[in-house]
Amino acid sequence: MAAPISFIFISLFIFLSNPVRILGNDELKALLDLKAALDPENQYLSSWSADGYPCASFEGIGCNEKGQVTNMSLQGKGLSGKLSPAIAGLKHLTGLYLHYNSLFGDVPKEIANLTLLSDLYLNVNNFSGEIPPEIGNMASLQVLQLCYNQLSGSIPTQLASLKKLTVLALQSNQLTGAIPASLGRLALLVRVDLSSNHLFGSVPSRLADAPSLEVLDIRNNTLSGNVPPALKRLNEGFLFENNLGLCGVGFPSLKDCSGSSRVTQTQPEPYAGSTGTMPTRDIPETANVQLPCNHTRCPSSSSSSKSRNASIVGVVIVTIALSGIGILMFTQYRRRKQKLGSSFDICDHRLSTDQTKTTYRKNGSPLVSLEYANGWDPLADGRGLSVFGQEVLQNFRFNLEEVETATQYFSEVNLLGKSNFSATYKGILRDGSVVAVKSICKTSCKSEEAEFLKGLNLLTSLRHENLARLRGFCCSRGRGECFLIYDFVPNGNLLRYLDIKDGDGQVLDWSTRVSIIRGIAKGVAYLHKNEANKPALVHQNISAEKVHIDQRFNPLLSDSGLQKLLTNDIVFSELKATAARGYLAPEYTTTGRFTEKSDVYAFGVLVFQILSGTRKITSSLRGAAEAYRFVELLDSKLHGRYFEYEAAKLCRIALLCTHESQSERPSMEAVVQELVTCSSCL
Repeated sequence: MAAPISFIFISLFIFLSNPVRILGNDELKALLDLKAALDPENQYLSSWSADGYPCASFEGIGCNEKGQVTNMSLQGKGLSGKLSPAIAGLKHLTGLYLHYNSLFGDVPKEIANLTLLSDLYLNVNNFSGEIPPEIGNMASLQVLQLCYNQLSGSIPTQLASLKKLTVLALQSNQLTGAIPASLGRLALLVRVDLSSNHLFGSVPSRLADAPSLEVLDIRNNTLSGNVPPALKRLNEGFLFENNLGLCGVGFPSLKDCSGSSRVTQTQPEPYAGSTGTMPTRDIPETANVQLPCNHTRCPSSSSSSKSRNASIVGVVIVTIALSGIGILMFTQYRRRKQKLGSSFDICDHRLSTDQTKTTYRKNGSPLVSLEYANGWDPLADGRGLSVFGQEVLQNFRFNLEEVETATQYFSEVNLLGKSNFSATYKGILRDGSVVAVKSICKTSCKSEEAEFLKGLNLLTSLRHENLARLRGFCCSRGRGECFLIYDFVPNGNLLRYLDIKDGDGQVLDWSTRVSIIRGIAKGVAYLHKNEANKPALVHQNISAEKVHIDQRFNPLLSDSGLQKLLTNDIVFSELKATAARGYLAPEYTTTGRFTEKSDVYAFGVLVFQILSGTRKITSSLRGAAEAYRFVELLDSKLHGRYFEYEAAKLCRIALLCTHESQSERPSMEAVVQELVTCSSCL
């Protein structure tokens, strides 16, 4: 027995000391080929070496208990190469995360060999060419993220074979053709984002009937025809703006489809390779418009695919007989090498909010669901879920991993701004939506958890078209921070449009300025109104910096209700900055209190700023407004292009709102009514 036992231990020693030469040769070769293509300059993947062990030393690689590569997490690494067809060699891969890089070239059709892959994230890169129709063979795929690239061609109808697909994100590419109606067969499909492409044709009625669909975003295309009435069930989840040919009944801003059999919309531009414009009425819902084959990217036939598969050389499996104790030792060794850090480990190595955040975890999926650590977690054990009798907070709760992944682990490249108590980052969530993540240090928040929870509940109750929408929040004990996740607003804040020098920025035209004033007024009036699900609320910190401008130049008031989360000293320090910019009502110096009329005063200052195009409102500007000397008051960059009647009414509103006596100021509801009565102000 001595000889066999010795042989077993010698074999075990050789196996553990040089595992990659016994197992995983194919995967190691595939990884090294991928490295050569993804990182040709060897700047970011230096840990990927031929003498290394992928499951232990390769950055961004995670393995299962059998030592097979199941996860590649290389998001935000600065990679600027290509995705090699060698990716097909990682047959056990379940998660591929290459988003937030600068990868270019085609998406290789060989990726379809990853039949176990559930999450494919190639978004926010520079991929071009067509979407490989072979992706339709990836039976396990649940999330397909190809947005924010330069992909062209049509949406393959083969995607309708992805029975487990829940998220399809193709926005911000150069896709043409029609929306495949066959996508409506996907019973688990929850979110579809096709916005900002060149799609044309109708919105398929079959897609509208998809049973699990919650969000359909088709904005900024050239779609036309009757919108299926079934999409009304999505409410705010159906986004269709900037498709001039669409019509329908029961949808805001859509014209009636009377005589819809006649095509009256402007025809879409010809797609690449076409000989002319194709009338939208001639495009069937299931159209999968094929671009002319250039003999270099022709889709392979099924027969050729089978022949290639038949030619794949079989892998030789080397089997070593190990004793029970040997297997146990190997398993423990493997687990030690692959063990993912606990939430405490992760927090210990994370930098604080005020430091540069460029650290990344090496291994493991970026979508691992981390539990909240014991300590500061206002919602631990279900506490706070019935504030005001509503169980709503849980629905807004994000986990830390989602926030970290969205912001590339709080990378400085995503930093939008900082204040003395918070930092705001741009991010992209797992469903492809763009968000702004505001991080607030725990020491800046109210220490009483009950008060903090009331503040959170108030924030989640705010719903208005002119308020920045809160998507959710996350409380992290390890980081000592609370994160508020809002919809991202692309055009910056109102400060960007004030004091513009020639050639340095966009000058707002008159109608846009009037629309912004009206929107701000509606938002503030909503805050001041007492409703069943929301108490009356004073904003306290209205300024041009807090007015964000969306892609349609609608104003969104930010930080509404935020003071309910913050300590008094933080609120006071913010108010000092507001006072320095002229937004603080004069009575605050004597009363020390904020009221709805102090918000009205700040709104009046905003009106003056928008009309004049300047940040500083001087006494001479007020004098010009009082005397109706519009040439002196209004922004010279308007070049006289304004309506005098509107200008007179808005100047009067600004003067009333900034009256020294708060009793002379109108309510915001009265201001909104005044704007509504002016038909040209609508």
